[in-house]
Amino acid sequence: MRVAAIDCGTNTIRLLVADLTATPRGITLVDVHREMRVVRLGESVDRTGLIQPGALDRTWAALSDYTAILRSSGATRVRMAATSATRDATNRQQFVDLVTSTLGQPPEVITGEEEAELSFRGAVGDLDPADGPFLVTDIGGGSTEIVIGTADRHGEVTLAGAVSVDLGSVRLTERILHGDPPTPAEVAQARRLITGTVSDALDGLPVSRVRTAVAVSGTATTVAAAAMRLPGYDPARIHLSRIGTGQVADAASFFLGATTAHRGALGYMYPGRVDVIGAGALILDVLVRQIARRVPLERITVSEHDILDGLALSLAL
Repeated sequence: MRVAAIDCGTNTIRLLVADLTATPRGITLVDVHREMRVVRLGESVDRTGLIQPGALDRTWAALSDYTAILRSSGATRVRMAATSATRDATNRQQFVDLVTSTLGQPPEVITGEEEAELSFRGAVGDLDPADGPFLVTDIGGGSTEIVIGTADRHGEVTLAGAVSVDLGSVRLTERILHGDPPTPAEVAQARRLITGTVSDALDGLPVSRVRTAVAVSGTATTVAAAAMRLPGYDPARIHLSRIGTGQVADAASFFLGATTAHRGALGYMYPGRVDVIGAGALILDVLVRQIARRVPLERITVSEHDILDGLALSLAL
């Protein structure tokens, strides 16, 4: 069965068209088309509580193209999820109406916990179940999801706990990290906020059971590219790469100390992440440090698969 999934977050909107295939290990995905565009739907939502007209226009343009692609591909089932920015916006109905008139069906404005579960399902599909329990974290533009669970040989997952916190690369940049590069005082303030929020979140999860930590999303994959010093963005090398905790810290320091022009000149840097990657990397660095205080952790696994894959897999249920 050919399906399509659309993930509309605070910073990006992404499309996956894939074939669902039955295997002895359960349902797997075979990519037909995968695409991402930065539309910054959550621009100023943290400050105003409103999705801005320009952000709606950018999202509509991308969604129109995605709708044409998935229809021409022959996808028989479609699922679109909207996350942090849409959850927070008081004028979210405008966005819902725009999606409904363009895609022919409304988006699902999912909760943080639903987002965490879908990210987990998408992330662990390529991992050895014996390496679990897994902690999967998805650092988005407006929120960060942390979920702990296991997977069996047939692809079934069991969650032990999940949490979503209002920390994201766009939200943190707009709120605190204004300098180019951010000042030491801004970085210290942001680190304090992240540390308190993440520590409280982890205290409510069974972190002591975790054997493997997995990071997904554009922040994590960009940090991996920096750690491996790739000349350009290479999904094949990044997917399931294992990055040392010290390398995460070094990448965060590098991004926070670089100017926008410097970050933009990096061959692996997607243009729409240039201004927010420092905040995202800082969240990942603090999160890794906080996990390491609770359970031995020397490396994290970085996956290219996340909520988008989870959405597509859910269409087989």
